[in-house]
Amino acid sequence: MMPLDWARPLPECGRVDAATFADTIVRQGQPVVLRGQVADWPAIAAANAGRESLARYIGQFDQGAPVQVMVGRPEIAGRYFYDATVEDFNFHRRMVPLKVLLSELVRFAGDPAAPALYAGSAPTGQLLPGWSEANPLALTLPGAKARIWIGNETRISTHFDGSANLACVVGGRRRFLLFPPDQLANLYVGPLEQTMAGQPTSMVDPDAPDLDRYPRFATAMRHALVAELAPGDAIFMPTLWWHNVRAFGPLNVLVNYWAEDPTASSPFTAMIHAMLAVRDLPAAERAVWRGWFDHYVFDESARRVADHLPEAARGVLGAASASRSQRIKHYLVAMLGGG
Repeated sequence: MMPLDWARPLPECGRVDAATFADTIVRQGQPVVLRGQVADWPAIAAANAGRESLARYIGQFDQGAPVQVMVGRPEIAGRYFYDATVEDFNFHRRMVPLKVLLSELVRFAGDPAAPALYAGSAPTGQLLPGWSEANPLALTLPGAKARIWIGNETRISTHFDGSANLACVVGGRRRFLLFPPDQLANLYVGPLEQTMAGQPTSMVDPDAPDLDRYPRFATAMRHALVAELAPGDAIFMPTLWWHNVRAFGPLNVLVNYWAEDPTASSPFTAMIHAMLAVRDLPAAERAVWRGWFDHYVFDESARRVADHLPEAARGVLGAASASRSQRIKHYLVAMLGGG
């Protein structure tokens, strides 16, 4: 079921406590599988009793809120992706009651002509009130809240998350294939603004890579890490690590936790604006602006560039704080006001 024979196994360990997770795993910034981390959840016991049992367990938290489902024809074999034009997708979205999705997943079990069905990133606090209290996570990520993902045999294209991610398998089995952030150029990323779920994705199918069309992917393959997770297992994925997720079985359920800071700004958005403002300048000008970016953003000394100014006069160059963030946002609004 699992291995891609060209990928190395992901590092793994057994269950860890909150202190070890925060002080060792998160701080090291490397992906790791945590075997059995949530094996004591009641949801795992329900999953181990069979898909009907798991569907009933989830259903007991359902308050009737609809969920967005990605629906694909059987021919896509669960691989949510672009259509041939790369201007649209090979699936459509529908809002349906959660109980309908669960009943359809159970009904289609074992049907080779089953459509691809997938509902992702639904906050359990809204969709399934009481879930987190019944299935508590002993680990913490700043600002993280439980989100649930439910579907059948699906293949989610290689993408990254803008924050650290702890994903826990509840039902079914999932294969996680990871690539380090430095493999960006070798993954042949698709459109940045026309995306399936917010983040850009690789255009390469790792289950059948076309190395004639995407030759640099051969380099990415040499850096890939893979693991298969069963119910009760978890995986920690640091910020910006690329991951491809394949689910096996007719009813797959995953709960994940993203570290979230509602006050944080998006480096991705800043990059897009830099493409508008900088990328197409003459080479000599780009070289000068590279020096500015290094001086004010990327160099280790960038946080000290205003030390020669009185603190009250440092403005947007001041130390990180809520007031400085507001000052920068107001300055940007004024600067960009002309469109």
